[in-house]
Amino acid sequence: MKIRFTKKRLKHYLIFGIVWLVFGTIAVIFNSDNVFNYGYLIIGILYFVTYLFENNKQYLTIENGIISKNHLIPKKINLNEIKRIKKFAGDYVLKTDSTELRINTELIEKKSLVELNTVLENLNLETK
Repeated sequence: MKIRFTKKRLKHYLIFGIVWLVFGTIAVIFNSDNVFNYGYLIIGILYFVTYLFENNKQYLTIENGIISKNHLIPKKINLNEIKRIKKFAGDYVLKTDSTELRINTELIEKKSLVELNTVLENLNLETK
């Protein structure tokens, strides 16, 4: 199961990527002598690649009893090893004996947040 980013977040990354790519292309076409104009292209490419990555991977993945936070270096926790769930300022902090995983609920689509809450409630752990 994938816990999805909000559509607003993904849309912003796509729009920023397109805008910076357009600015960069225009700047390079009209003034290719200035090396800093290539920075606009790089920023646009980074935003666009971030959009593609986040749209493909999404925020969290829950499969085979493991919850994974999808970043360049993914962080994984086995659901059976979770000892405590702490809810603080709209975030969940899942704690095991050796690691902790922070989940920002503001980045999660409402339908996916309901699914995440269901999974966490099924762990039968005390939420603080």
